[in-house]
Amino acid sequence: MSHAISDDLLRRYDVPGPRYTSYPTADRFVEAFTEQDYCRALQQRRAGSMALPLSLYVHIPFCESVCYYCACNKVITKHHSRGAEYLRHLTREVELQIEHLGAGQSVSQLHFGGGTPTFLSDAELEDLMSMLRRHFNLVPGGEFSIEVDPRTVTEQRLRHLQRLGFNRLSFGVQDFDPAVQKAVHRVQPAEQVFALVDAARTLGFESVNVDLIYGLPLQTPESFWRTLAQLTTLRPDRVALYGYAHLPARFKPQRRIVAAELPGAADKLAMLSASLDALGDAGYVYVGMDHFALPDDALAVAKRQGRLHRNFQGYSTQPDCDLIALGVSAIGRVGATYSQNAKTLDEYVDLLDQGRLPIVRGLALTRDDVLRRAVIMALMCQGELLFESIDQGHLIDSRRYFARELEALEDFAEQGLVNVTDSGVQVTDRGWYLVRAIAMVFDRHLQADQDRARFSRIL
Repeated sequence: MSHAISDDLLRRYDVPGPRYTSYPTADRFVEAFTEQDYCRALQQRRAGSMALPLSLYVHIPFCESVCYYCACNKVITKHHSRGAEYLRHLTREVELQIEHLGAGQSVSQLHFGGGTPTFLSDAELEDLMSMLRRHFNLVPGGEFSIEVDPRTVTEQRLRHLQRLGFNRLSFGVQDFDPAVQKAVHRVQPAEQVFALVDAARTLGFESVNVDLIYGLPLQTPESFWRTLAQLTTLRPDRVALYGYAHLPARFKPQRRIVAAELPGAADKLAMLSASLDALGDAGYVYVGMDHFALPDDALAVAKRQGRLHRNFQGYSTQPDCDLIALGVSAIGRVGATYSQNAKTLDEYVDLLDQGRLPIVRGLALTRDDVLRRAVIMALMCQGELLFESIDQGHLIDSRRYFARELEALEDFAEQGLVNVTDSGVQVTDRGWYLVRAIAMVFDRHLQADQDRARFSRIL
């Protein structure tokens, strides 16, 4: 196989585990972390690091119809008038943030997610971007991206998004097979996606991402191979490839999926293996955990140059920075804290109407958390843990501090997934496909918790 890792190894390490868009992970957040704690973190940033750029995330929860596989926080409605009310509350949230943060801070990364951000009208998106520009400085050369449901945009809408300043698009495709699309209640002809990606290229968007999911109902290795063939013909700049996690007890829309129609574990593994082969043969670089990019894409370049970072939106080329999160359920990071907004629209609106930021839980990181975050992100992003760097940055003896973890890595080393030397830990080319499992070794919270059923499987 071109990806040089056996099905036996993929099967061996296919266990439940976190995605490490943060460490500690969001399931560790507590309600004892309050709005006051968050405001204190904002004020500390204002006092000490105004020069460092920010990342902004804006969550737009609305969708016209439900996709049965979806695990996102969303509100299903056909009443587009709800968008205007939501924008009023987003504006109020920004104003409250700015009171503590200070106006005019530079933003090098902006991402609109959801839900379906393109649920908003062109005029509403323009108003939202204008509001953000009034309060923040969106710097030239920044990454400004938006998630797009192909069913909600035309070439004309893409042109409008470009005029607003967006330079990256992410299309939710999931699968090109009509039967699979019908089974998950997301029907969108392949021709429509091809036309939109072609229009995006013509308009000059810097990067186009396409999301795929394997393990959906009615998928087979043969049907997914056809989807992969169409994808490599489409040739987007980036591909995000996710394994479907069927957790109907947690995510209500998934209860509409017929469990008997889901592919078995062997077929799901075959789809992953075929994906690694197809994307590798098509020239894509495996960036890490679910992400692929063409060699000249900024994400692949950042990996080659050791400049890769990771945040709540996944891999990023932007320097590690504070993330201001706006909207219902949005998760942010400021300094050594994480925070999350209210998960329901009613609570989010109610708190803002009271003149309060809608923070309902979060976490203040301990010294050990900060240390392990640095270790896990080094492995996830650079594929390398250098003891000297960690020792100097955190005033520890890595080999002594992580003695148990290094012993646990011996099994990975025997499988050719890591090299452990006197200077550090190096993830091998084969190990990149299982970097999530390698990072889990250093997760103190996870090692103390045997209940991992709340996590999706890592492959």
